[in-house]
Order: sequence, then structure tokens, then C-alpha cells
Amino acid sequence: MFGKKKRLARAIYPDEIFLDARNLPEFNTHQFEGRMETPLSSKTLIFLGFAFAAVVLIFVFQLWTLGVRDTEHYATISETNRLRNTFIFPERGIIRDVNAVSIAWNIAGSDASNQDKATTSGEYAIFKRAYADMPGLSHILGYIGYPKKDSDGNYYQEETFGKAGIEEYYNELLRGKNGVTITETNALGKKVSESVIEPPVDGETLSLTIDSRIQTRLYSFMESLAGERGFQGGAGIIISVDDGGILALTSFPEFSSSILTEGEDYKTISRYRTASEKPFLDRAISGLYTPGSIVKPFVAIGALNERIIDPKKEILSTGSISLPNPFSPDKKSVFTDWKAHGLVDMRAALAVSSNVYFYEVGGGFENQPGLGIARLEKYFRLFGLGDSTGIDLNGEESGTIPNPEWKLENFADGEWRIGDTYNTAIGQYGVQVTPLQMARAIAAIANNGFLVTPHIRNNETVKDRPSQNSSRNVDMQTKIAEPINQSVFAVVQEGMREAVLSGTAKGLNVPQVEIAAKTGTAELGTIKANVNSWVVGFFPYEKPRYAFAVVMEKGRRENTIGALYVMRELFDWMAVNTPEYLK
Repeated sequence: MFGKKKRLARAIYPDEIFLDARNLPEFNTHQFEGRMETPLSSKTLIFLGFAFAAVVLIFVFQLWTLGVRDTEHYATISETNRLRNTFIFPERGIIRDVNAVSIAWNIAGSDASNQDKATTSGEYAIFKRAYADMPGLSHILGYIGYPKKDSDGNYYQEETFGKAGIEEYYNELLRGKNGVTITETNALGKKVSESVIEPPVDGETLSLTIDSRIQTRLYSFMESLAGERGFQGGAGIIISVDDGGILALTSFPEFSSSILTEGEDYKTISRYRTASEKPFLDRAISGLYTPGSIVKPFVAIGALNERIIDPKKEILSTGSISLPNPFSPDKKSVFTDWKAHGLVDMRAALAVSSNVYFYEVGGGFENQPGLGIARLEKYFRLFGLGDSTGIDLNGEESGTIPNPEWKLENFADGEWRIGDTYNTAIGQYGVQVTPLQMARAIAAIANNGFLVTPHIRNNETVKDRPSQNSSRNVDMQTKIAEPINQSVFAVVQEGMREAVLSGTAKGLNVPQVEIAAKTGTAELGTIKANVNSWVVGFFPYEKPRYAFAVVMEKGRRENTIGALYVMRELFDWMAVNTPEYLK
């Protein structure tokens, strides 16, 4: 119209029709009457198609993953859910003393609780460790730790393991090997079958050289003396002079192997850790002590072997010797003896423990030449002082033998002086040794120059003890590197025997056995209010079998009863109860 091209008509949709009140139908809208359907758009259909395809692809990929790629992995998990491995714990090796008395064994226990060997839950028991109720054995035996579980019940520590003493050192031999059992369960978790696929291997029985009777008595005598006389601690060793087998090795105070193994008495364990007496310290092998006069036999051997002095030459002890003071030349430095002994030769000097005699042969004085610090150190080390012994226990300390280099490293005024040599010659100043080192060194005097290897495990290959004149077992003994004539050893042995007959060790002059010994009192601290009391020696004198060393730690200076009293009590007890060792 009006000259314009007629526009094409557009279809009118039903919902575009206007309604008014006159033509409004009576639809029930709650029943969807009167509603008009509109077709979905093509975009919506395309989106839904892609979404469906993605879901199908994901599903197919997951099926491929489970059924093809990870088949073995999930099969293993499935099998694990059906089959469960369980440890069968072995019985730890029994520990026995030299008389086959069990001093550590096992009782039916649980996984650190109280189960029988096999339980209804399918868990196999851990054998509980039991220790002999005897004092003095704890440092030798040590203690163990049981297998441990995490919060989910899985073992992160699968074996018992030693934590100290023999239990630790010989853990590989004692622990055995876990066995394994396999248990099949159904879908409800009930056990269908069970079979052992690897049986447990029990630990080996360990036989020791220790005589638990003597060990216990030695400890008890030390404990009693410490309580009566105020000593802080002590240690004692008896060792074979032929093969190094340890008859007794004990340290006071001690801990309880049972309490530490069970780990439940927290109060006692806490007290162990904080106690000033240090019950965890094995004083026999790890305690470092100033030896005092018990080093004099080794100074004597050095002086004789180096021809510093004839054993019959006498030196006058008036109670001290004096030298010009290096800081004040107009004054004297006085080195005292513990008493005036008069004229003494080497045997007598050992018997009465004359400081003046050993000052002179150790450092020289006036016309008497001395060994000097280099040769003092040489002879101390020849007999193993200041070095570890190689005992089959962990934690052994080496000690110290002072020399000029050591002084330079440890003191601002590092100049070595003659007074340092004098004090070293009588076992004071910087000398630090363990009781085990001293027992081993004395054994080398008793057997005429062989250093034994101390050991606690009974070496069954050594069937017979060699006599003093027979060839020695090379695995158990090493000849001292420096050639020393047997006559030199004889002089020192005689001097130590004289100490028992008439000198400082006469408290050991017992009728049951002849003993040779040397005592020592080592002064402690700058004011010297406390001392370590020592006694070392060997027996029987004519044909030595055993050497010994006892130290009582940090007693009062005025106290006159010490380590010698412990050994006297022990010898009296052994004469009645174990006389076979005194023959």
C-alpha cells in the first residue's frame, strides 16, 4: 500500500493472542491446563549432547583404568583385603652365666601386654623378657625394647632389640628372626583358614664367662661400703690373666633391667635419668678415674727396663722433695710423700707406696735420672692405659695419658714442667683410666707381658686354660710390643706381694690364697676433700689365674676404709662359697 512493497506477514503464535475477561477460559492451572509447550533451542540440545558424551567418556576411561591399566594393582589390594600376613615373634636367646644359670630368659607374654602365644584375634604374642633378681647384673645384661605399633595397629618396630649391655652388643645373635603366618578371611571378616608360610627362628642361647654368684657378692659389698662410708659409686672387675674372660664386672649404682624393659614405671625411670649418682653410667668400662698410686708398678717396669735404676738401689724418703719454684725462684716447690719411709729399694717402694721413690725414677732428682714424660707415657700405653680394651660391650671410654702436647691443647699456660712429670709418675695430674684398663694391665704383669682381650661371651673354642709356661692363645692375648725381661716382671710381682705381707695392702693377707696387690688413693679437686680409693692385684701369687681392680668413687679424704675392704670381704666369701677360683 501507498506505493510501498507489502511486508510479508509473520505467523501469530497462540501465546500472543490477548485475552480479556469475556473470553478467559476456565483452566485449572494447578493441573497445567492452558499451558503452551515451547520447543528447546538447538544450543541447549548441543550442550546436553556434549555433557552426555563427556560422562560416557569418563565412565569408559575409568572402566579401562580398573580393568586394563591397573588390574594387577587392584588385584593385589583385593587379595590383601582377603589375605592378611601376621608376624610370629621368635623367642629371644637365653643368657646364662658360666655355671649355666639363666640370668635372662623369656616368659609367654603379649604384644607388650598379656596375651598367650596365639590369641583369638589372630595376633601372635611377643615373649616378655625376664631377668634374674640378682643385684649387680644390670650393666652387664642391659635391657631391650619390644616391637611397637602405631595408632592404626601396624608395627613400625617389628623386632625386639637390645638397648644396652650384652642385649645390645649381641642383639643380632639373640633376637632371632620373625616368622610369618597368612590368614584368609571372608567378606564378613571371619577367618576361613590360617597357615604358617615362614616359621620363626629363635635367638641363640648366649653363655657368659661371668659367675653370677661372685658378680652379685662383689656388687653387694660395694653397695654396703658406699652406704656406710659415703662413697658416690664404685666398680669392680675380676679377669682371667690367661684368656681375658671376665669372671665379674659390676658397677654401682645400677638400674633395673626389668623396669627399663617394661617401660611402665615412669617415676623410677625419671629418677634414674636425673640422679646425681648416674646409675646409667657403667663405671667399669666408661668411668674415667684418676688412678693414683696403682700406676707405680708400670713406672717400676719402665725404670727397670730402661736401666734407670737397679732394683736394689735405695732412695731416701724423708717425706718430700723440693725444687726451685719456676714462678718464684727464691721459693721451693714441695712434692710430698704420704709419710717418711726412710731408705727404700724398688720392692719396698712398691710395698709401702713411696711417692718420693717414684718422683725420682719417674722424673729424676739430683743424681738419680728419671724416665721423663715421653717414656712414662710409652710404658703406660704399652700396658693398655689410655686405650680401649676391645671388650664386647658398647660405650667403653679410652681415658687420658698426659703429655706436653695434651697440656698445650688444654691449658692456657701450656709449658710442661718437671712437677707435671712427678705427678704423672704417681698417677695424678691428668691421668684418667677405666677400672677395666687397670685390671687388664695388672693381668699383663701377672702373666709376664701379655695383653689379654677382655670378653664376656664364653669362647667355647678355648677348652682348656693354658698354663703360664704353655703357648698362649693368639686370639686372646697379644705380647706387649716392648721386649721386657721376665726378671723385670719378677721384681714388680715381688713388690706387690710384699705390699700384702707387710705394706699398704696387708688387709688382703688371707690364709686361703696368696695375693699380690697395690693400693692407691687418688686426690680429687683443688681442695682435695675427696678421694678415689683403689686396689688392684692378682691371685694366686705363684700361678696367677685372675687379676682384679676395684675403685670406690669420691669418698671423704679422712676415711681409711675403701676398695681394699671390698676385696677382703669378697675373698673371705669366696673361700667358703667358691674356693675353686682360689686354687
